[in-house]
Amino acid sequence: MVNVMTDLIILTTYCGYFMLIVGTLGAIFGPMSDDPFKRLLNIEVPSIGVALILLVYNETLALMTFLAVNTILMLVFVRAIIKNEELETDMPKL
Repeated sequence: MVNVMTDLIILTTYCGYFMLIVGTLGAIFGPMSDDPFKRLLNIEVPSIGVALILLVYNETLALMTFLAVNTILMLVFVRAIIKNEELETDMPKL
């Protein structure tokens, strides 16, 4: 049983590091889109990788804080993107 748990921990660690590295590179060098929701999703992949890494190291307080702040920031970003789109449609074209 211990061997299975160790393998799961190692797999989760590598998966977290992989998502962090690939997600960061994808957000930097990925498709340059004008859609702000696509940009926001590009940022979410590395954040899930960080959450997996924190989960592996059993940093419970850090993981809970990270997830709470990430959720609040996601709500603020989505609201700001929606407000920005509304303002752009209301402005007259010059």
